[in-house]
Amino acid sequence: MNAGFIGLGNMGQPMARNLLKAGHNVTVYNRTRIRAEELRPEGARVAESAADACRGDALITMLADDRALEEIFFGAANLVSALGPNTVHISMSTISVALSRRLAETHAKAGQAYVSAPVFGRPDAAAAAKLFIVTAGASEAIERCRPLFDALGQKTFVLGPDAPAANVVKLAGNFLIASVLESLGEAVALVRKSGIDPARFLDFLTSSLFTAPVYKTYGAIIVQEKYHPPGFKAILGLKDVRLALAAAEAAAVPMPLASLVRDHLLTAIARGQGDLDWSVVARVSAENAGLKTDADY
Repeated sequence: MNAGFIGLGNMGQPMARNLLKAGHNVTVYNRTRIRAEELRPEGARVAESAADACRGDALITMLADDRALEEIFFGAANLVSALGPNTVHISMSTISVALSRRLAETHAKAGQAYVSAPVFGRPDAAAAAKLFIVTAGASEAIERCRPLFDALGQKTFVLGPDAPAANVVKLAGNFLIASVLESLGEAVALVRKSGIDPARFLDFLTSSLFTAPVYKTYGAIIVQEKYHPPGFKAILGLKDVRLALAAAEAAAVPMPLASLVRDHLLTAIARGQGDLDWSVVARVSAENAGLKTDADY
């Protein structure tokens, strides 16, 4: 397929690379051009503008937040007007339900296809084409884009025709991950202050009661206090929890645990840790317990 790809950050660049490896023709655009140029030797065409990436079978956007996506679609670039008549817009960013709804309505009025397809997985999963992709939108558009999804992830889940539903699932899933980080941080603080080796605790935990990858991956980071380099920054984690709370408020769903996690992420950011991995929220629990952390050395 001929695909445009906008947004070549820690997730986007390996995703675009996997599309190239799978034999797709990919036109890439990034505000910081050097990220796009890095893919030229691998066969990518580097677009001169965002609009120049909108001419193929599909346009994938993988941008950091609502502001970036709004700017490129509703700002000066006006990609709604730039999209080709048969180009499917695939939004793979983690964005608000409200913005996804706005995009769906805008594309529908313009007679364009819009598919929401946020992903679950850290940059290493993106590089290995092992992402989990949650999609929603018109079934015909989703099926047209299957070859792209197959090149990016290990499994694609289709929720139905309402595109913003995929964003609800993404935000709910990220809230659950954030809750795991909070509970792991509290549990590790308890065992540490009780004189128990946290590595042994983690080995027991992930070999018995909690064998899921999220506990193994983040548990190791928390026990070893290896919050740098970040797979997902705390500032972005705070953004996602806030989006989950906004969606919950719109649906009249109380989420008190999400409020707690938001406050602890904000505490970490206030202490200068916003660019560390979002699992650094566990450090807040350790410091609240009076424990020394790697930040004290």
